[in-house]
Amino acid sequence: MKTNRWLLLSAIFLVSILAITPLLAACGPKAQPSQVLKIGMMTPSTGPVPEKGLPGQHGIQDAIEYINTELGGAGGYPIEVLWRDSAYDMAKVGTIVQNYMNEGAILFTTHSSSEMKAAQGKANDAGFPGLATFISTMNLHPPQHIYGPTPDYGDDWVAFARYYKENVWKGTGKPKMAMHLLSGTVGQGTLDGAQAMADEIGIELVDVQNHLINTTDETASLTVIKSKNPDVLFISSVPAPTAVIIKNAKDLGMYPGITIGAASASFTKALVDLAGADVVEGVYGVFHTVSWDDDVPGVAKAKEYVMKNHPEDYGNMDYFSTWSTTLIIREILELAVKNVGYDVLAKGDAAAWKAVEEQGIQKLKGYTVEGLQGGTVTYTPGDNRLNKFLRIYQIQDGKIVALGDWQEAPLIKYAAYGDQ
Repeated sequence: MKTNRWLLLSAIFLVSILAITPLLAACGPKAQPSQVLKIGMMTPSTGPVPEKGLPGQHGIQDAIEYINTELGGAGGYPIEVLWRDSAYDMAKVGTIVQNYMNEGAILFTTHSSSEMKAAQGKANDAGFPGLATFISTMNLHPPQHIYGPTPDYGDDWVAFARYYKENVWKGTGKPKMAMHLLSGTVGQGTLDGAQAMADEIGIELVDVQNHLINTTDETASLTVIKSKNPDVLFISSVPAPTAVIIKNAKDLGMYPGITIGAASASFTKALVDLAGADVVEGVYGVFHTVSWDDDVPGVAKAKEYVMKNHPEDYGNMDYFSTWSTTLIIREILELAVKNVGYDVLAKGDAAAWKAVEEQGIQKLKGYTVEGLQGGTVTYTPGDNRLNKFLRIYQIQDGKIVALGDWQEAPLIKYAAYGDQ
């Protein structure tokens, strides 16, 4: 009898252990004070583009506060940001990235494609994964260790060209397009898309002009463009030069008249502020996130934090962009912790970089970013754009207003960059 009783008690104990184990596991890891996940994030907060970099910096800071205080960090571990100001000085970027690697960061982000172009040689050689909030074809092709949380500048051009041809153009034959491009990754990435897809879409490229980031007058280049009698002008730049170009076009009597479109890097509240709402009225633009007026959970949360910490950034799309990128980073880290555990990532070495890329970035599937982007964030082998959706906007009465639904950007192969 005693033997049977002990067998019964043992069985009950075993069943109890089996029943409670899943509950204990469900509680997840409890981080110790020194246990953090380190990432490197840079923005050009000073230098020639503070109108982009400073709101971007604030978006990162506020998103990290939200993640760590309300969402429990990533996988139960707080995220520690090693933030640096690049000052848009590409000579500094390589040193910043090396410091990230030395200081135990497991991935890094840049705000701009130019920063990433300066970083990617070192990062790709080391296998150190990075994401650029604004990304160029030159960063992504061929796919290595650099990723885009959104489509690239070539995709911007394709989305605008298709929208223009289907919804704005009322003539016959091919519309004639001129382009005004910021020298470097922003302009080249846009030109890549135009040259690859203009014939297929049915656009005639009649002139391409380039400008520098510190330009103060583009009357001469616009006079050349005006002589080609284009139907549409597409500008791919950042806000300050774009404002100069549109004001000069207005002074030359070109606008209103021709249609003007802008790529994502310049299409933000700063453009309206710098040029004046009356000057940019009716200008079209491409962007990768929802607007501040969209009724989705992520907008409500971003509004809460921006009004609490940085009310001057309300309505700024660069703030939204880095907020969104930071949420994607959290999802990557959440997946990596789940798949390989904290101890592997905590070492901050090459094995940790490989783990966060293969078991974090490349495991992304169906992440909605709290509704802030079209479609979902999903990794597709051979395509390092983690999201493929864009939307067309227009400036109306000083506000950036969405036009229509999201467009999905197909993968374009660029032989010039070694795509197969």
